[in-house]
Formats: sequence, structure tokens, C-alpha cells
Amino acid sequence: MCSCSRWRKSNYPNINPSIIQDTMKKLFVMVMAALMMTGMASCGNNTEKSESVETTNDAVTEEVAPIKDNLTLGREFLAENAKNDSVKVTESGLQYMVLKEGNGAKPGPTDLVTVHYTGTLIDGKVFDSSVERGEPATFPLNKVIPGWTEGLQLMSEGSKYRLFIPSELAYGEKGAGEDILPNSTLIFDVELIKVEKQK
Repeated sequence: MCSCSRWRKSNYPNINPSIIQDTMKKLFVMVMAALMMTGMASCGNNTEKSESVETTNDAVTEEVAPIKDNLTLGREFLAENAKNDSVKVTESGLQYMVLKEGNGAKPGPTDLVTVHYTGTLIDGKVFDSSVERGEPATFPLNKVIPGWTEGLQLMSEGSKYRLFIPSELAYGEKGAGEDILPNSTLIFDVELIKVEKQK
């Protein structure tokens, strides 16, 4: 028993307590450093997520802004345009100016009409023109935008009108193609060439 007891003591020498304390301190410092690094990484991810959300919000705002601007600009334009003595305004808000009065037949809401036209935005940019193509357009009057359906029924064959069409009587919030943005007010110079009555 004595010899065995001596072997154990000789193989497990006494450890200096200060060494244990130093080791524990080092371990504590390492653990704290690891936790801090994890926290910083987490904060970094949160920052990236926050920046991503802000970027998305900015993109949405940039898309919505032109739509609101078009609506506001259009209304301001029409309000100012209505002050012109040559401009008439209907109950729907459609505005028109008689450039030339004809003496032919007037179309009904479902009649076939043949016209020459040039369409522009309020800034003067031309987005469509049968005149430039050199070929008039023929279509049923109930298959076009509301501003056209209403405006052309005011005209007689041989007439030429300028129509100022609010966005709600044109393409509204959807717009059309690349040139006609949502909520765009449109201007058309329209010459009514022919009316074909439909039964």
C-alpha cells in the first residue's frame, strides 16, 4: 500500500495555484473575444439587412415618384390649359380645341372612323403619329381610350380637333409602352376623315 501511494504522488505532482489562475484568465479572455466577434458579425449582418431594406424602399419610392409627378403635372397642365378661351371642357374633364370645323356626319359610339392623328405628351414629345407614317388609321370608336370615344363624337367629318385627355380617360395608372408612363395626360391632334355607320 505504501509503495503504491508513493507512485501516485510521484506521478501527480503538486500544481502551483497561480498557474491555474493564469490559465483560467486566458481561457476567459479567449471566450469573451470569441463572443465579441460573433456579436460583431451578427451586427454586421443586421446592418447589411437594414441597408438592403433601405435600398429596396428607395427603389420603390423612385418608381412611385414619377407616377405621382405625372398625375400632378397633368392636373396642373389641364388647370392652366382650361383658362384658354379656345379650350372647352366637358363634364368628364376632357378638354378640346376646334382647329377646323367640318360639315360631314358625326360618329356614334360604335361607328367605324378613319382618322389622321398625332399624339404627344404635355412636354411636346411625339409618341405616335399616323401623319408621320403617311397612312390614316381606321378603327371602331368603342375600341379606343375613353377620351377618344368621347372626343370624336363631338366631331364631324372634315373636322380637326386638338384633344387634351386626362390620364383617367387615357391609359391611367397602367400607362402604355415605354413612352406613355402611368398617369400621363395626353394631347392628340385628330382629323376625322371618314365615318362609317354601324348597325
